[in-house]
Amino acid sequence: MRYLHTMIRVRDLDESLDFYCNKLGLVESRRYHSEAGRFTLVYLHAPLDTEQAEKTHAPEIELTFNWDPEEYAGGRNFGHLAFEVDDIYQTCRKLMEAGVVINRPPRDGHMAFVRSPDLISIEFLQKGEALAPQEPWASMANTGSW
Repeated sequence: MRYLHTMIRVRDLDESLDFYCNKLGLVESRRYHSEAGRFTLVYLHAPLDTEQAEKTHAPEIELTFNWDPEEYAGGRNFGHLAFEVDDIYQTCRKLMEAGVVINRPPRDGHMAFVRSPDLISIEFLQKGEALAPQEPWASMANTGSW
C-alpha cells in the first residue's frame, strides 16, 4: 500500500491556493476540470516532494472545488485519505475479515471506500489498470455513507 493524497473541499479556490501555495509554500502539481461534474481538482505537494510527486502523483493534497456553492457542515470539507493498493479485492477481503465495513465496494475493480472508527473516509485505488469485475464485489451495494 502506498499513500497518495488527502482530499479537502474548499469554498474559494483562489483563497485556498493563496493559503496553501503563497503562505504555506506548497507547489501545484496538476489540475483537473470536470464540466460535467462541475468541479475542479488541484493537487499540491511540498517542495521537498517535487521529484516524487512528478513521478508518482504522491504524496499530495487534493483541493476539491465544487462550482456550485455548498456549506460544508460536520467536517464534510475534509474529504478522504487515499492509498494505492496492489490488489483492491485482496485489500477489501482482508478488511472485511477484520470486521471493517466496505462502504463503497470495488465493483469496478478500481476504487473502494471504508471509514475509520472516527468516520474518516479512506479511499483505496487499484495500482495500474482496474481489475476485472468479480463477485462478491460486482453486485455488492454501498453501505452507509463514504
